[in-house]
Amino acid sequence: MTLLARSSPRAALAASSSSLTRSALSAATRRSLSSKAAPTLAPAATTSSSSSSSSRSATASSPLNAPTRSLATHATSSPSSSKGPTGVLLMNMGGPATLPEVGDFLSRLFHDRDLIQLPWQKRLAPLIAARRTPKIVEQYRKIGGGSPILRWSRLQGEEMCKLLDEIHPETAPHKPYVAFRYARPLTEEALDEMARDGVQRAVAFTQYPQYSCSTTGSNLNELYREIMRRQERGAPEGNIEWSVIDRWPTHEGLVEAFTQRVKDVLNTYDPSIRPTVPIMFSAHSLPMQIVSGRGDPYPAEVAATVNAVMGRLGWSNPYRVTWQSQVGPSAWLGPQTSDTVKGWAKQGYKDAVVVPIAFTQDHIETLYELDLELAEEAEEHGMKLKRAESLNDHPLFIKALADIAAAHLDSVYGGGVHDKTGEVAQTATTGQVFAWNQGRTSRQMQIRCPGCSNAVCGSQKAFFGQGQVGVGEDLMRGIGGQE
Repeated sequence: MTLLARSSPRAALAASSSSLTRSALSAATRRSLSSKAAPTLAPAATTSSSSSSSSRSATASSPLNAPTRSLATHATSSPSSSKGPTGVLLMNMGGPATLPEVGDFLSRLFHDRDLIQLPWQKRLAPLIAARRTPKIVEQYRKIGGGSPILRWSRLQGEEMCKLLDEIHPETAPHKPYVAFRYARPLTEEALDEMARDGVQRAVAFTQYPQYSCSTTGSNLNELYREIMRRQERGAPEGNIEWSVIDRWPTHEGLVEAFTQRVKDVLNTYDPSIRPTVPIMFSAHSLPMQIVSGRGDPYPAEVAATVNAVMGRLGWSNPYRVTWQSQVGPSAWLGPQTSDTVKGWAKQGYKDAVVVPIAFTQDHIETLYELDLELAEEAEEHGMKLKRAESLNDHPLFIKALADIAAAHLDSVYGGGVHDKTGEVAQTATTGQVFAWNQGRTSRQMQIRCPGCSNAVCGSQKAFFGQGQVGVGEDLMRGIGGQE
């Protein structure tokens, strides 16, 4: 996504336009996951259909100290239904649903010091946003007039919660809420909705499988700040009991959904050449000062997802992890996805597959950067590029979301994860510990990046992990609880 020269640092992790060509998943047949028409959701964006190949037509506040939490102890019994629905807050950066929203989206993005730090940021941010808006508007116009990410998020959340009600009835009913960092609904709007529904317990569920301080970290910092504001004014939703799913890069359902998407596109090639077609697993790049300077775990977690997918594919094809959306002259993670296409073309490759491995929904980075810019670049160099379809409403992905949430809730409240007969299920992973079922947060979330200097990060981690995790910084602060 072109926000500065071609894209801002992490700026494009949101947004695009494309109609919901696949249907919503039916809860009535949870295991077969048959479909029904997707609901019309406002604000509606002008949309266009997309296919799995590249020939698709693209039709902050000051740091706040964490106060004593009123609900900080580890739950020992199932929550009462009198608490209202269990909220599942789906966090993402979002994207403008219509062209008039692009300016506000960019302004919020460039004001975010968790994402990018500029001198005189309050003055420069609106100027940069205003300068970039016309070009970004044209990009959204070329992919249909806005981002479908809100519709995808709501669809995914609704279908996930239907499954979740069945497999973890102890915390039912569950209701999804969407909190975008730079587009509506914003975090404050999501909390307003939760307050109206009487939510007293909630899971903050990042929609980025691989953790980065610039994505999930920014969302959690904003959620923390908003909770603090509400506690200060005595709002009841300031005392919601929170837990966090902060990463899930190797969940077996996520890996299998990606694997099926890759198989679908590989099967379009003649068997005689199929094993020779190279695969690019493309993720949004980061400046090296964040990776090697700060110590962001994102590259390692992206690599973990890719390794798991290739293992499921039986290491069937040559591949590389590549990085897109670099901006400016400074060093970024590489190789760049566009440079990889050029290099492979020089080596004589005529075909390639690109897989958006860090994104779970179509947005401007898939529909514009990959389907339009990269496909055109490949064609200019004599290559034919095909893209694996995004996860969107893939049945395996929807089930993965529900399974992750159920395992997490079980680790916080107990009750077991149930199968379709209502019995507590015994699966291959029963009893295993993962990042998403370690209680209120993962152990990994409780340690800050070695080079982090953002005081809000420390306060946020203390707040969400208080009462459960007693490692690392928590012990040094003297506030870590015992498991």
